Amino acid sequence: MIKNVGIIGSGTMGSGIAQVAAAAGCLVTLFDVHQQALDTAKQSLDKITNRLVEKGRISSQEKDAIQNNIRYVNSLKELAHSDLTIEAIVENIEVKKKVFQELEGYVSDTCIIASNTSSLSIASIASVLKNPARCIGIHFFNPAPLMKLVEVIPAIQTSSQVLATSQTTIENWKKVVAVAKDTPGFIVNRVARPFYGEALRIYEEGIADFATIDHAVKSVGGFKMGPFQLMDFIGNDVNYTVTQTVFEAFYHDPRYKPSFTQKRFAEAGYLGRKSGKGFYDYSQGAIPPVPENNPAILNTILDRILVMLINEAADALFLNIASAKDIDAAMTKGVNYPKGLLAWADEKSIDWCVKQLDTLYNHYHEDRYRCSALLRTMNLKNETFF
Repeated sequence: MIKNVGIIGSGTMGSGIAQVAAAAGCLVTLFDVHQQALDTAKQSLDKITNRLVEKGRISSQEKDAIQNNIRYVNSLKELAHSDLTIEAIVENIEVKKKVFQELEGYVSDTCIIASNTSSLSIASIASVLKNPARCIGIHFFNPAPLMKLVEVIPAIQTSSQVLATSQTTIENWKKVVAVAKDTPGFIVNRVARPFYGEALRIYEEGIADFATIDHAVKSVGGFKMGPFQLMDFIGNDVNYTVTQTVFEAFYHDPRYKPSFTQKRFAEAGYLGRKSGKGFYDYSQGAIPPVPENNPAILNTILDRILVMLINEAADALFLNIASAKDIDAAMTKGVNYPKGLLAWADEKSIDWCVKQLDTLYNHYHEDRYRCSALLRTMNLKNETFF
């Protein structure tokens, strides 16, 4: 039973995880080396919980309980009593390793040490611990209190008991758990790459502009945000770096090849909403571009992006990254896709998927369009995912 939880890092993600654990009744110790960051996190939590009370989401008693369950500290030693610690600091593996080594000297032998990393190797992080079996990945999505999905990633060193306890704990925090293999990007950041990459490729080929591609994905596909809107929301610097990291981690597999367009936008400082300009202009008085409304073009755009997403999801299943159920849950609960990609493949038909991919490959003769062996085998056997 996990009762005492330590959180390392009081930024948006760390403080969000602290709120989730505190709301579940855990006693949380939130650590940050910077006192100002802790003060900001405390003020932010106060605003958030007050707003939840105003909206009737929680009672004033629940608000007080959440706030009283969180202790703010600037010494890592204060996490000594933790049953579970979750690190949510900068995405730098050497920094994480250094913190974990120090932390292990303070906590008990039974304390689970987890990283909230979105793509770094859990096995590598665990390797610096004297007891690597206690280490696991527990990846929340931003904002942690609102997003239902949590990816749980056991390293090859992780004990079965640590995996079971972690999974049960996160489920008790009212989250949907998707267990993923320790590979680059895990489930979501791996499977979602074509949502951005293929949209950028379509733009670079001159098939459609940003607004038309976004319009196709939303109006025909039912996605809440188009790829260019989402990249502007995430930040082109952040999104490009993740793409580059995944590309390098997969030994330059062309399926994950970054885009020069996004690289140039990032280099120009056109980062998206946070800089006031990205693929769209967010300055006051800016006139939004009008998308093309040709049904044939819109359907072609959606089909191309969708089949690439399905292919990636199928390959993740083929390589045992996660179960079909967890892959679809990850994409609907982690990034709000309108349907699970594998269920979508069943709906469109596996034959449709294979033919779409083969058409792309035969036209471009690029390995990025290679059809997953699983899709091809399922098509021959007339099988479905569900």
